[in-house]
Amino acid sequence: MEFESYSPKDTFELGFKMGKEATGGRVYTLLGDLGVGKTVFTQGFAKGLGIEEPVSSPTFTILQEYHEGRLDFYHFDVYRIADEEEMYEIGFEDCFYGDGVSLVEWADLIADLIPENHTRICIEKDLSKGFDYRRITVTS
Repeated sequence: MEFESYSPKDTFELGFKMGKEATGGRVYTLLGDLGVGKTVFTQGFAKGLGIEEPVSSPTFTILQEYHEGRLDFYHFDVYRIADEEEMYEIGFEDCFYGDGVSLVEWADLIADLIPENHTRICIEKDLSKGFDYRRITVTS
């Protein structure tokens, strides 16, 4: 499915809708260049799960965990992963294969570790349609 976002608010709202519909044991991959709105989408997703605390990208910590929503939420940012072995060290398997929901930014960097049955979210800019325009493609 393809969605068009004309503002950060649109991107947040799509994330919120997907978070409300999320089910336990699901992995979502989030792909897109720097500055396309991955964090805004994730903030909406977390809000849809019922998480009220501030959500930011775990660029330097790799994983942020949130346990206050209707499902546990594991937010990964693997941009700085040098070796997939680091994912084993932080216990990604418990997150990916548990009852919570995992969202992985820059998931293409650990493609071999992503479960086959996941939801892929790709956010792309198209400056010909405006500075804030994003095309968001969701595939399962």
